[in-house]
Amino acid sequence: MSARAQGPALLVLEDGRTFHGEAYGATGETFGEAVFNTGMTGYQETLTDPSYHRQVVVMTAPHVGNTGVNDEDPESSRIWVAGYVVRDPARVPSNWRSQRSLDEELRTQGVVGISGIDTRALTRHLRERGAMRVGISTTETDPAALLARVKASIEMAGAELAGEVSTQEAYVVPAITGPGEEPRFRVAALDLGIKTMTPHRMAERGIEVHVLPATSTLEEVLAVQPDGLFFSNGPGDPAATTHQVELLQGALAQDLPYFGICFGNQLFGRALGFETYKLTYGHRGINQPVMDRTTGKVEVTAHNHGFAVDAPLEGETVTPYGVATVSHVCLNDDVVEGLELRTPEGALKSFSVQYHPEAAAGPHDAAYLFDRFVQLMTKEA
Repeated sequence: MSARAQGPALLVLEDGRTFHGEAYGATGETFGEAVFNTGMTGYQETLTDPSYHRQVVVMTAPHVGNTGVNDEDPESSRIWVAGYVVRDPARVPSNWRSQRSLDEELRTQGVVGISGIDTRALTRHLRERGAMRVGISTTETDPAALLARVKASIEMAGAELAGEVSTQEAYVVPAITGPGEEPRFRVAALDLGIKTMTPHRMAERGIEVHVLPATSTLEEVLAVQPDGLFFSNGPGDPAATTHQVELLQGALAQDLPYFGICFGNQLFGRALGFETYKLTYGHRGINQPVMDRTTGKVEVTAHNHGFAVDAPLEGETVTPYGVATVSHVCLNDDVVEGLELRTPEGALKSFSVQYHPEAAAGPHDAAYLFDRFVQLMTKEA
């Protein structure tokens, strides 16, 4: 089914900047934090990433929806973005895997969007002024009236959102093994907004993954009898999160090997005593250059984060759990992209990265991090 014109739509940022376009997806009104994504592919994975909860995503690629939507690529059971902004939606999807159009999927899931606006101008505005609240409406024609509702909407800073996207019941992703083979390891994975591909990447390596709700206690984690602990990506402000930080500190005190991704990196930083802060406009896309300082290699990586860890790029920090260092750094702006925790003798105990090594839409440069987790649990790191 092709994208259809649904009438006018209005987008208003909280500083008053206004854009007029056409409705795309569901009709109605929505609010969230305006952020931009620079990926030219993988829009289906972006839409279904729980880390985008309460965010209105602006796509910088001008042509979106050309490969349609299928039932194999979603990263979760639903679309999580609060709203969607594109310049030139595909009129007709064209791909052998396509089962329906993106416009149809947005309508079915009630996601309000806008098309036909200058997304380059909007992105430049967000780069200069920073991510901010925004409203999209297909029913309001008065920008001043919509602006008043934007200013009354919830801000991202200070928001604790993991519980809103986490599973309510624990479940198991079986290890992928050969006939008669047992799982190599068992991992307790705290779902803070986990993507489908993440436990799959571990299962590929013979790991049985027990996905647990964000509200799980240390006792519930240890009841799984895990060989390692994993914290997933997720939405919200890490500074507003306390329960999961305390859980992680308890696990580190027992020397349980830990691996964290994205939000899991920020919470690892807080557990080690570092602060976190909000980036001006964040990193969202699939082309961010990151250096693994432990090997000197540079990888192209997938990102989706608006907060970062405030840790010293040089030197070591002694913590109650070991010696912490910055292991990865973004080459664009020197943002901390990874942390390591080692014993005083230098053995690796735990680590985390700020980006997405599972990267279902690619790139796959960072897939080695799952192998590093395996090595950590085998005490080879």
